[in-house]
Amino acid sequence: MARVTSAHLFHSANGVVENPHLWQFDAFGAEEGELMAESLAPITDTVIGRRLWQEWSQYWPESDDPFGQWINPMHKHVISSTLPRELPWNSTLASGDPIEYVRDLREQEGGPISVLGGIETIRALFLAGLIDTLTLTTHPVVTGMGRRLFDENAPTARLRLLEVNHTPAGNAILTYGLRDPE
Repeated sequence: MARVTSAHLFHSANGVVENPHLWQFDAFGAEEGELMAESLAPITDTVIGRRLWQEWSQYWPESDDPFGQWINPMHKHVISSTLPRELPWNSTLASGDPIEYVRDLREQEGGPISVLGGIETIRALFLAGLIDTLTLTTHPVVTGMGRRLFDENAPTARLRLLEVNHTPAGNAILTYGLRDPE
């Protein structure tokens, strides 16, 4: 049986997921932190794209905040065709076809998997049916710049709404799965 795979992104009301630190700061409270911690607690492996891994591997190893305490010992599978085979920070290079790599990873022993990013990695794996749940925390903000998870190049995909929550900060937390073909 395949391991459950999830992804979670912060999302503006107009669909932007890039650089959420520029617009989510006034709408991320204790409840959002608790929900994040709860969703991340059972994860045993993560999948992360090269650019995000390079950013995070420069910052998080020195951090002692709750996310740093979670991410630092976590096993990270890094999607890249350019990084060296030996990676620091408890990371394994996932070279070759990312879809096949994650398909194989899902069949291995272990607990749930979280795809942390980047945008292209989550998009490709979700549309390939390899992410079981995609959670979008939609912040009450419209931003004029930034990439969207599903842009004008994304194919039509039918979704199932699996769960809805909202927080006192005004965020809607929507969890989706791909709808089964009819």
